[in-house]
Amino acid sequence: MELSKIRRPCVAGQFYPSSSSRLKSEIESLVDKKARKKDVIACMLPHAGYMYSGRVAAETVSQINIKDKVILLGPNHTGNGSDFSIMTEGLWQTPLGENNIDSALAKELLKNSKYLNDDMSAHAYEHSLEVELPILQYFKPDFEIVPITFLSDNIKMLKEIGVEIAAVLKDKPKALIVASSDMTHYESEAEAKRKDNEAIQAILELDEDKLMERIQRFNITMCGFAPVVVMLKAAKLLGAKKATLVKYQTSGDITGDKASVVGYAGIILY
Repeated sequence: MELSKIRRPCVAGQFYPSSSSRLKSEIESLVDKKARKKDVIACMLPHAGYMYSGRVAAETVSQINIKDKVILLGPNHTGNGSDFSIMTEGLWQTPLGENNIDSALAKELLKNSKYLNDDMSAHAYEHSLEVELPILQYFKPDFEIVPITFLSDNIKMLKEIGVEIAAVLKDKPKALIVASSDMTHYESEAEAKRKDNEAIQAILELDEDKLMERIQRFNITMCGFAPVVVMLKAAKLLGAKKATLVKYQTSGDITGDKASVVGYAGIILY
């Protein structure tokens, strides 16, 4: 495979251990070994360093039967690339292994979308999708992925992309949609919990319009609201009727600093 199409990890050794044995051991300490797995259509996972958000992500994935295809939706923090960037070829590496991009599925999504652009540059240094992979790999090493990042906050376009994704996936039941997002950034824990509860309730109601309205009204600094809007729209069209909050915590639960925290939530849709 061309080196240009191999997406190497950019935050191994920072957000999570770069050694495969240490990484596996850390994830093992975070998972819920008693969780009952269910077939879910989609989920929302946080994407901070595992020290802060790893338990929320790992306990959420502990409840999921991971499917053969995983559509990874994340915010674009770097500003590189286009507003809606999909990778259609190549593979992604982590210390736990490699996941091939499902080129046929990715190219079908690209062909059927008015907005997606085939663009690796948006993904090269973006951490929001990378940090989800090892936790998914811990439970199931051999799935294929389709990575998509979002720079735009245009809700009309985001909802249309959700419709486009659902249209392609409707005959492919073995696909899981993962939206990557952290919640409120750098406010007091009391304020973060108050604001995050507003956003979480909208997600649990499967209402992307209410989510956007509350983000704007309460000034909620949720970095991955765009992928969550897309995920909600697609998941409902694919049959999602319910959502469950698996776990919520803040960085203050780890650091003890309650004056300035980041919130993390893990949610499943089925």
